[in-house]
Amino acid sequence: MKTVGIIGGSGFIGSHITKKFLQEGFKVRVSATDILKTEKYSHLKELPHAENLEILPLKVENKSQLKEFIKGCDIVVHGGTPFQLDVKDPKTELFDPTIKGTENFIEVINETPTIEKVVFIASVAAFNTNFPLPPGNKSPHDSVDENDTPFMSEEGHPYAQAKFIANQTVEKFINEHPNIDFEITTVSPTGVMGKSLSNREDSTSSGLQFLFKNKIAPNPFIQMFYDNDIEFALVDVKDVADGVYSACIKKGLHGKNYLLTSESWKVSDITKMLNNENPNGKAHIIYKNDAAKKDLGIEFNPVVIPLTEFNE
Repeated sequence: MKTVGIIGGSGFIGSHITKKFLQEGFKVRVSATDILKTEKYSHLKELPHAENLEILPLKVENKSQLKEFIKGCDIVVHGGTPFQLDVKDPKTELFDPTIKGTENFIEVINETPTIEKVVFIASVAAFNTNFPLPPGNKSPHDSVDENDTPFMSEEGHPYAQAKFIANQTVEKFINEHPNIDFEITTVSPTGVMGKSLSNREDSTSSGLQFLFKNKIAPNPFIQMFYDNDIEFALVDVKDVADGVYSACIKKGLHGKNYLLTSESWKVSDITKMLNNENPNGKAHIIYKNDAAKKDLGIEFNPVVIPLTEFNE
């Protein structure tokens, strides 16, 4: 029985990944930034095969905790960077844990002999910090795929900038270490939708679906979506979990970064589908998923499936 360490394995996406690995017969080690806050991860102990689950304390800025967490792992999934839209102190809340945490993580895994595979959960922001708006050099209906030059704008949301820089850090390490003994693969989801496995109230993905369903705008950033009826590329959280699992167990994917994405819909139609109503428009494929389909074997669900499951 192999061991996978999942940093961020109790979050919205991470919980589905934890569930997938437990189903597939792995020992699963999940990080908790505060081990005393059991409400953050107690839902994982209700999953099938939870007897093979271990929860360990970990803050990614802490190298000694990182070493302890990774020790003995065959596979490590790094999805532990905070996803939040309301930010008071970008450096403390986003840039330090995302960028410094990535730098620490790379240093530690490079010193851990048991590692066979590392998968980073990046973000569509690794390709376009303007998301959900198009990259600065494209129009709204131009397609985006893995071969495009990544677009970075300092006007982008701090979360997007942090994820972009963290991904550049990973790519720099790969280029500077051509002879490492393990593979690194990255996946970059678009807007992740679906039903949470927990009752946690700090999930940005669940919160965003709630806002869209009820057409609430807590800040100008979200209001802009409604005012311009922005077209949003979305993906089912279960498809993301399957994509991460596939990236972990398949060999020959070193250095690749895969977009995990399904359809793009206008926010007005996302609102309708979240309320079990038929959309007015139709789906577009803006962010391409051909590479993920081919190499990871993923068949992406239409967006109505995760939106309906959230509503249930």
